[in-house]
Amino acid sequence: MQGFIRRAAVVALAACSLLGNASAQVYPSKPIKWIVPYPPAGTTDVLARIVAQWLSENLGQQVVVENRAGGGNNIGTEAVVNAPADGYTMLLVNPAHGINASLYKKLPFNFIRDIAPVAGLVRTPNVMVVTNGLPVKTVAEFIAYCKANPSKVNMASSSSGTSTHLSGELFKSMTGCNMVHIPYKGAGPVLSDLIGGQVQVFFDNLPSSAGHIKGGSIRALAVTSAAREPSFPDLPTVGETVPGYEATAWFGIGMPKGTPREAINKINAAVNKALADPKMRERLAQLGGATIPGTPEDFAKVIAIETEKWAKVVASSGATVD
Repeated sequence: MQGFIRRAAVVALAACSLLGNASAQVYPSKPIKWIVPYPPAGTTDVLARIVAQWLSENLGQQVVVENRAGGGNNIGTEAVVNAPADGYTMLLVNPAHGINASLYKKLPFNFIRDIAPVAGLVRTPNVMVVTNGLPVKTVAEFIAYCKANPSKVNMASSSSGTSTHLSGELFKSMTGCNMVHIPYKGAGPVLSDLIGGQVQVFFDNLPSSAGHIKGGSIRALAVTSAAREPSFPDLPTVGETVPGYEATAWFGIGMPKGTPREAINKINAAVNKALADPKMRERLAQLGGATIPGTPEDFAKVIAIETEKWAKVVASSGATVD
């Protein structure tokens, strides 16, 4: 009888061990932190919160957005690089990650080496917006105003090294406009000052400016993409006035290098499912975003292409940050 009891106990312990191991392998088993390297209210924050809500509802765990602004996107990025590679810390990848590699002389990390691509989210044009007090309504009029008023136009950006900065630098180099770059800590503060007239022009990511454009508090002159944006069909492209000009913003998800492939695949599959959801696609389209679904390897290609592209713009413009 005692032998039977001992054998039964061994079987029970083995079963518990197997159940424990199976439970430990379930991912995610706790909330996921998603670091956005900018303050609230900008495109990166708006996009992350929309997607985070969908992921929270479909993964069975909360995806919590945490804003880590500063350092031209680098403070939040470094926090993710140094986080445990366990699948519970994500980064909102954005154009600055492709730009900063050549813009900054020294960085405490190598983005392509230290961050694992997980999934693409959207690609969106920037939009050239001006304060309503500026007496221009077209790109051509803006260029003429700049040349008649050298160094009197303040060009704001959401931070040094962002697409909102380099889109403006590209415009300056292609038009000869002499504008003074004023870096901020996020799109939200820029838009407040643009509305108030403290700065004159901003090459913003379309999603964060869209509502202000429709509300009439700022004036849109053009989008920066090669083709017109379907959500603003009457808005011309910068390239229609400045041949060859093109700049778009792109966004996705990364995790610390070394994150288990199972976690990467789980998030990638969930994101692709979200991007295929008609309601999500419609919401992103309203923000001016075209989805970029695909594998982690597909997103890695986007990062590599954009990093190479913006390195050329940095070199030609002479832009640099210590």
